[in-house]
Amino acid sequence: MTNNNGKKPNRIVQLSDAASYVLPYLYPAELSAISLTCKTLHLLAKSVTAVRSSDACRNSEKLPIPFVNSAVDNHPYAYFIYTPTQVLSFSDDLPRQPWGLYPLQRRDLGLILPPTLEDGARCECERCGNDSAGCPCSRQNFSGLRWECGSGCICDLECSNRVSQRGISIRLKIVRSPGKGWGLHADQFIRSGEFICEYAGYLSELLTTKEARKRQQIYDKLKSTNKLTSALLVVREHLPSGNTCMRINIDATKIGNIARFINHSCDGGNLSTVLLWRFWFESKWIKVFLWHQLLHRNHAF
Repeated sequence: MTNNNGKKPNRIVQLSDAASYVLPYLYPAELSAISLTCKTLHLLAKSVTAVRSSDACRNSEKLPIPFVNSAVDNHPYAYFIYTPTQVLSFSDDLPRQPWGLYPLQRRDLGLILPPTLEDGARCECERCGNDSAGCPCSRQNFSGLRWECGSGCICDLECSNRVSQRGISIRLKIVRSPGKGWGLHADQFIRSGEFICEYAGYLSELLTTKEARKRQQIYDKLKSTNKLTSALLVVREHLPSGNTCMRINIDATKIGNIARFINHSCDGGNLSTVLLWRFWFESKWIKVFLWHQLLHRNHAF
C-alpha cells in the first residue's frame, strides 16, 4: 500500500491520526488503560488529559475554567457530560461526548436542548441601553424573579437586560481540596450582584418530591463508595399566600456545567439562586447570581 507520493504510509502517523478521533470519546479509566499499550498512545492520552484539565467547559464559554489539583491526589479532572444550558431529555444510556484535542461543538452534545424561537411576536424594546428601566421586559422584575429579553425581542445580546445570555464572563477555577473534592472558586475579584452562571442540567418539572428523595438516596449510596457526587437542585416558586405554584428540578449529577461544583462555601453561602424568565419562551430557567458578598480571588463558592 502506497500513498499519493508512492511511499508507504508511516504506521505511527496512521495510528496517531486514527487515535485522535477515538481518544476524546473515552472515559478516564479507558483512556488510562489505552495509554499503557504503546508510547504513541501514551503521549496522545496525556495530551487529551491535559486538554481536559485546562478547561471544564470544553471551549464553550468565553473564558477557560481549569481544574487545579495541587498534589491532593492523582485526579487531574472530574469527568461529566457537559451542557451549556438545561437539558430537556436524554436516553438512559448517556451519550459519549468528545472532550480533548478539539473544541466541543453544539452538535457533539448528543442531548436534546431547549429550542430557540426565530420568529413570532416581538416585545417593544429595540435597545434597552445601560439603563434597562425602560425595557418592557425588565419592568416585570421583582424580588426573587427576573425577566430577561429573549428571542421574541428585537434587541441584541448587547442589551443590558440579557446579562445571563452572554455566558460566563468572570474568571473561575475548579479546585481539588482534601476531604471535599472538587469545588468552584473565584479566580478574580467579583462584585456583589454579578452574574456567575446558569445552573445547567437535566430539567424535570414532573419529578415529584417522593421521586426526588428516592433519587437522592441512590446518589448518597453511590457517594459513600466514591462513585458519584450528587448535584440535584430543587427550586419552588411560592405565591403570596405561601402555597407552592411551581416546582423545578434540575439534576446536574451526570449532565451539567460548572455550577455542579458549587458546594464548598462554609460561611453561610455567598450565592443567590434567581428564577429567570425570558420573553416569549415557555421554559423556566435557573440562573445563579452572587448574593450580597464580595468575593476575592481563591474564595470558594
